Order: sequence, then C-alpha cells, then structure tokens
Amino acid sequence: MSHEAVITTVPVLETDHYRLRGLREDDASELFGFMRDKNTMKFITPDPVKSETDMWQEIQVQLENFAKRKELPWVIEDKDNGEVIGKFSLHKLSMWHKKAELGVIIREEYQKKGVVTEVLEQILHYAFDTLELNRIVGDIFAENEGSEKLLKKYGFKEEGTMRQTDFDGKRYHDTVVFSLLKSEYDALQENR
Repeated sequence: MSHEAVITTVPVLETDHYRLRGLREDDASELFGFMRDKNTMKFITPDPVKSETDMWQEIQVQLENFAKRKELPWVIEDKDNGEVIGKFSLHKLSMWHKKAELGVIIREEYQKKGVVTEVLEQILHYAFDTLELNRIVGDIFAENEGSEKLLKKYGFKEEGTMRQTDFDGKRYHDTVVFSLLKSEYDALQENR
C-alpha cells in the first residue's frame, strides 16, 4: 500500500476498551469540555484554550496539517459509552524522514487508568508497521513522571533534556526527549 493511500483518511484504530477515530469539526464542544481545564493540561500547556471557538480553530489547524500529510489527528472514544475521552496525534509527521511525534491529552477522570498504555500499542503498530516510520518521538515536561514511565515501558530511550523550553507564567519547565526507532520496536516485538 502506498503512503499516499494510507493517509488519505485517518484510520479507525480499536483496542479492547477504546476507539480512535479521525478528528472532526463537530468534536470542538466535547474537546473544549476538558481541554480548557488547567489541571488536565498541566503537562501540555500552561495556556489552555479559552473558548469553543478557539477549540474549533485548533481543530481546523490540525485538519489542515492532516491535508498536508503533516499530522494524523484522532479522538479517543470510550467504547462503553461513546464519550470522547481524549485526543491523540502523530504530529510533525514526515513521510520523507519517516518520523513523527506523539501528542496525547486524556480527560482528567480517565487519567491514570491505563488508557494511553492500551492505545499506544495500537498507535506504535500502525506507525511502524503500516506507515513504515523509522522514528517516533515523545517529548514531555520533566515533571511528567507517569509519561516517562510509560515511554520507557514501551522501549523509548531518553535522548536528553531541553532546558527551560516552556513558560507557565511563573516559571520555566524543562522538556525531556524520548525516542523509539523501528529497529528497537521490531526487536521488542520479537521478544514478546
């Protein structure tokens, strides 16, 4: 399958409990419901969206990036109740360099319940085996111990710390960069 064909639509990915489907304009209201919350967004941005219109505009940017083959944006739905519980993207996508970065936001009441653990397995399988990417990056705030533990569980290697990359209005935060290469992913799959 050619890469052009692969990403003409955002594929639906399913796990036991969750469904990832393509982001749509009409997701603005549900996403704004939790993406405006400072606590939910504390490891993402110090300045969350302020209105549903801002959320809609953010979705437009992601859909434009998708049209340019620079991002694959999903929403995460709980299969039990159909509610949107999060957002996942492969952004900074480059089919030439065969790389992308992970972006994930989970509604607060679903955090620390294994959502990302379950979803990440499908994302990595799709990214490495279907898109044939060579490198996936996860960069996280240094204080984000949960994400660090999860990335390491999936074999991501720490590459280093970017100092004081983000300002929250009071202080600067360091960002730690992790990556996983296709060869490392394949070796881990063989050993499972």
